[in-house]
Amino acid sequence: MTSLLTADAVARVRGLPGVDQVGLEQRAAGLATRSIKTTAKKWAIDTAIRMVDLTTLEGADTPGKVRSLCAKAMRPDPSDPSCPAVAAVCVYPSMVPVAAEAVAGSGVHVASVATAFPSGQAPMEVKIADTKAAVAAGAGEIDMVINRGAFLSGRLDEVYEEIVAVKEACGEAHLKVILETGELATYDNVRAASWLAMYAGGDFIKTSTGKVSPAATLPVTLLMLQAVRDFRDETGRQVGVKPAGGIRATKDAMRYLVTVNEVAGEDWLDPDWFRFGASSLLNDLLMQRQKLATGHYSGPDYVTVD
Repeated sequence: MTSLLTADAVARVRGLPGVDQVGLEQRAAGLATRSIKTTAKKWAIDTAIRMVDLTTLEGADTPGKVRSLCAKAMRPDPSDPSCPAVAAVCVYPSMVPVAAEAVAGSGVHVASVATAFPSGQAPMEVKIADTKAAVAAGAGEIDMVINRGAFLSGRLDEVYEEIVAVKEACGEAHLKVILETGELATYDNVRAASWLAMYAGGDFIKTSTGKVSPAATLPVTLLMLQAVRDFRDETGRQVGVKPAGGIRATKDAMRYLVTVNEVAGEDWLDPDWFRFGASSLLNDLLMQRQKLATGHYSGPDYVTVD
């Protein structure tokens, strides 16, 4: 599906029904109590590892730190070759050449934030240049931020056209559209932003930059999973979901996997369609994986400190 005309997309988004807040939060709470059977837990942990976008987005990032992150992405547990690699490493555009060289031929993708991350407050020509530079340097995935000021001011046409333009600038790279749900304030806004991003051609919708609190939450992710499910029913095009920020424990990752399965379905239980934007989560997944294999927890030096 190509992007709709701006007026058509905005009209459809404005016509979306409101969200039942009580019902949404009750369902999320119910799903959070569900557990994964012990026999399936190793599969679930390995699936979650394969879904991680291992991320470093700090002003103090160095080439050495990024190379170390890439080594961990390719071999999360050097002592166990059966441990799968993560989906991608996510870095600032200036670090893309370093990451692309480090993971070349491994199957690990290189993702880069762009479009004046995390604020999104920059002229359009700067955002397009930012995107094109990251892709040219070797990024196969672009994580863009929407202009929340424009969205919250009701300028949906401006937000839509910006996503369309960035998607075009991506070329063959996949586009993840960061909604920054913590700043959108209402579930109605999250639903509207999700559909706007999908109509504009986004390949993924992502909760957060990780720089704003609250970041990913289970109710918001559930709502976004409903949106991608319904969008595929309407258009035939499948879009991924990426919760990011604040997901640190294996038990939380398991709750998200249960929610994916129950809300969107098995088709989304794949790194091509669901990702975790995380760094510390991987360490806990590795610790829990080792516990399943040996029956005991390793010492604190079992995993690297990011």
